[in-house]
Amino acid sequence: MKGAFAVLEKLALLLAIAGGINWGLVGLLQVDLVDLYLGGAATAAGRAAYILAAMGGIGCLPLLFRNPRNRE
Repeated sequence: MKGAFAVLEKLALLLAIAGGINWGLVGLLQVDLVDLYLGGAATAAGRAAYILAAMGGIGCLPLLFRNPRNRE
């Protein structure tokens, strides 16, 4: 079961990184990749992308509280 959680944590981290890159591009260059490629929040695909990025960020919350000495 620990392996499944590791995969989910990596997926959450990947989604959070993708969301962070997108927001960084919005802030620096005013380029929203979700809007550009998926139609932004006005489309189902765009909403799904934003929701997945949010879920990735929420999924990374346990990483803040993990004791680094208790690695598997």
